[in-house]
Amino acid sequence: MSISFTVGPHRIRFAGRTDIGMVRAHNEDSLLIPSEMALTVVSDGMGGHAAGDVASQITVATLDEYYRDTAKSSPSTWPLKLPMADYERFRMATGIKMANSKIFEAASADAGKKGMGCTVVAVYFAQGRFYIGHVGDSRVYRIRDQRIQALTDDHSLANDYMRMREMTSEEMVNFPQKNVVVRALGLAEQVAVDVIIDEYHTGDMFLLCSDGLCGMLTDPQMLEIILRYESLDSGCSQLVRAANDAGGNDNITAVLVRVERP
Repeated sequence: MSISFTVGPHRIRFAGRTDIGMVRAHNEDSLLIPSEMALTVVSDGMGGHAAGDVASQITVATLDEYYRDTAKSSPSTWPLKLPMADYERFRMATGIKMANSKIFEAASADAGKKGMGCTVVAVYFAQGRFYIGHVGDSRVYRIRDQRIQALTDDHSLANDYMRMREMTSEEMVNFPQKNVVVRALGLAEQVAVDVIIDEYHTGDMFLLCSDGLCGMLTDPQMLEIILRYESLDSGCSQLVRAANDAGGNDNITAVLVRVERP
């Protein structure tokens, strides 16, 4: 069931689904569908690393707890007295860095968890703006005026390579290390966090997903499914089904968000 919150003059509605896929032995993805505030998170435990599911669960739980705790402190009483956008940028980056520290410390204390890591995308809605925190190759898309736009850039070897030289679509599909991420949580004591800020409009939709979805479906395929269903729950279910029908080579997680009139 979807859940919604009144945020200023808008209502923000959330729904999500995660699935093991058709190939993997267990699901290392985690997601947060909010219960108290307009924050949602998708985290993908890194395949091939120990305890990736533990890393993604730590990330989701840490961000949820951190945002609940910091909600009790008004920005006006925050010691740095930052403008609202700067405060929320700092808040997002800090929450993700806290998750990184917890994962790194847990892995250092337990040999069975050594090397565990995960990606993360998180979106928080407040006062007419959305704040995206991003590390890795999970993605956030915006759907506006029946068009889909990726708002995040993958922190991946393939993306770095594409920045250095132009690649044909065939070269991109056949790139031998396209699933290798160059930035993730838990692999080092410190991590750089990308934070994206922009305004949202009535009717905007957002898709947060692990690469098990966007790696199996093209952007136009995902857009067609999202626009077909009024229900966000149905849209998430159909996105997962389509990724499984396309092979389901990885765990699949999809969160849909819609900005509505109250």
